[in-house]
Amino acid sequence: MQRRLSWIFISIAVTIIVVLFVSSSQTYEQQSLVSNLDKILAGKPFEKQLSAISFYYAGSEISIAAKGYSSFVEFFIRKGAHFFSYAVLGFSLFVGLSAWLKRKWLTLALSAGIPLLYASFDEFHQMLTGGRTPLVQDVMLDFTGALVGLLIGYFVMNSIRKRDVL
Repeated sequence: MQRRLSWIFISIAVTIIVVLFVSSSQTYEQQSLVSNLDKILAGKPFEKQLSAISFYYAGSEISIAAKGYSSFVEFFIRKGAHFFSYAVLGFSLFVGLSAWLKRKWLTLALSAGIPLLYASFDEFHQMLTGGRTPLVQDVMLDFTGALVGLLIGYFVMNSIRKRDVL
């Protein structure tokens, strides 16, 4: 892959890290989607079907009965956004670093290690922010997202190299 193109992916990774940092600097109240979801989802679509879902995350029950409809939906939006952000981070790091590092194991290690370290730092940063709770489970969710993105990047890059596109 051309090194110029790799800078685009590295820039995407850095941008995601900056956005995540700014986001974790805000209190939960500043980020809460609940009041907007109350308005947007006033009719509570799929409430009956979603009411059947109940599980524990970090020792807290996640269900409509325990959290309320909008808070339940917000939980999935927030966790999905984290998973997706870290998947893009892992993908961008892997693709961006592939042009610079000749050892595939080092590219894999850095593309997994940087998101893991950042997810850990992000949870520590949240501990310093009012109204936020740092959770090991969130680090695991973020890291899983990064691994999914890294694996997608790995398979995409292998496919491209086999075709000699780059």
